[in-house]
Amino acid sequence: MFLFDEVDFVQTQNLPIGDLWYFLPFGFLVTILIETPILLLGLGRKFSFKQKLFAGIWLTACTYPIVVIVLPTIFSGSPRWLYLTVAEIFAPVAECAIFWLAFRGTDGVNWMRSFFVIILANLASFGLGEVLNAYQWFGLF
Repeated sequence: MFLFDEVDFVQTQNLPIGDLWYFLPFGFLVTILIETPILLLGLGRKFSFKQKLFAGIWLTACTYPIVVIVLPTIFSGSPRWLYLTVAEIFAPVAECAIFWLAFRGTDGVNWMRSFFVIILANLASFGLGEVLNAYQWFGLF
């Protein structure tokens, strides 16, 4: 339907669970390196540099294991587009909720901007991850 199933590259949701655990630290680091600079630049001035840096690592730490370990296990054997749809909706929605819960007491925050930046960071890491995967740069499997 989305042409994701016609691409012949690693389908995370069909890998053995051991390979997913092997991939987790590498993918986590790459995701943090992509998303954190976007959060540092995009989140408003109401947040300190340390808060933004912490958010870049912490938000990914909360959602990445679910996207890489739990959801592939649930969607094993399912079409790639289904796994990607659920994973790439879950991650930014969960991260926005976690970010709001952590900083809801901060006065004068533009929450729409914050949520937009979090979604943008997730889209950037998804996009680069797909490019790296398509060119087999991961080389782990």
